[in-house]
Amino acid sequence: MCAKYLFMLCLLAYSAEAQIKIFNVKDYGASADGSTDNSVAFVKAWSDACKWKGDTNVLIPEGTYMLRSVIFNGPCNGAITFQINGVLKAPVDPALLADQKWINFRYVDKLTVNGGGTVDGQGTATRQKCQNDSCQILFTSMDLDFITNGRIENLHSFDSKGGHFIVFGSENMTFTNLSLISPANNRNTDGIKISHTNGINITSVTIGTGDDCVAMISGAKKVRITDVFCGPGHGISVGSLGGGNPLELPVEDIVVKNCTFNGSSNGVQIKTWPFPLKTPLKVSNFTYEDIIMINVQNPIIINQQYCPEHNCDLSKSSHVQISNVSYQNIRGSSATDIAVSFNCSKEMPCQDVTVDDIDLLSSGGKGRQELSNYCFNVKGSSYGKQIPPSCVPSYKFSSTPLPN
Repeated sequence: MCAKYLFMLCLLAYSAEAQIKIFNVKDYGASADGSTDNSVAFVKAWSDACKWKGDTNVLIPEGTYMLRSVIFNGPCNGAITFQINGVLKAPVDPALLADQKWINFRYVDKLTVNGGGTVDGQGTATRQKCQNDSCQILFTSMDLDFITNGRIENLHSFDSKGGHFIVFGSENMTFTNLSLISPANNRNTDGIKISHTNGINITSVTIGTGDDCVAMISGAKKVRITDVFCGPGHGISVGSLGGGNPLELPVEDIVVKNCTFNGSSNGVQIKTWPFPLKTPLKVSNFTYEDIIMINVQNPIIINQQYCPEHNCDLSKSSHVQISNVSYQNIRGSSATDIAVSFNCSKEMPCQDVTVDDIDLLSSGGKGRQELSNYCFNVKGSSYGKQIPPSCVPSYKFSSTPLPN
């Protein structure tokens, strides 16, 4: 009987310890009036939660909370959830923000950000305010630096000033059940940008922006992107890479599957600068599979003469070596006459590029016969259905110069 009683006491003690401690920002003086700066209250609630010996929840109840730039630092003593039930609103005046960041989580293990609420960057209002000034406007809505075992889920990010999410130096993160929306004419509003990070899962996410829906740059590895809807936007991109940064790292092991692009300027793209590097950069092992294109300007594109400002010396070759890239079961419609464009480096041709079951027609009602593909310095092979006919020959180079 005594032993049973002691066991029950231990079980109750364990259950109490296992309960998640809630830190409500309103208990720290936060005001949901949409105009009061709540950064001090939010940081204090986070600090107490982070110090707590156990799992915690920083709760933002319903309501609208104005927030200047905030940094939520770790490490913490347990798993921590930042639960946004309400709306977080950035100030319109960019002078009230700092370091090109709005909400910044750093050095946290087992971070979850969720709650069904909204992160409102007020980017359009800021651009209108700054259109005649030289003020800095490209503030990321949420930066995730050096996060391990993180999960960002069930949120809406709206009208970001710059990018919606930037992930840097992190490992083992999941983004799911998100909507990331910015006006198509608001430039540099990437959905999710990933660098120096290993192990990212992006699934069930809707993205409409004025830049890349997902961008993978230096050091992005082991990225899995599934069930993503992109449009408007510039597509799901690797790069840009090879612009001369000597610290740039390879990008490798990327899978994009079961995604839909609607009205985007690009579908799946790899972009590198025409710039000579002392040490060539290698990017490899990309799989694009089961993808639908709807009225996409460049459904499948490798561009190793990427130069958006048209101020590059195009006689130079990109020193980024692209290899082992697979495109399989990609279907839908192109808004231009080129369905597939592989414009590879003159000095470092693309290697082991495979196209398998491609079926792309014109979205302008011209029919399949009016589309064509373009290849320059690409080595690989094609299989299955190829509409329009593939320009990737088996184990031969295509060296047709790029048309003017």
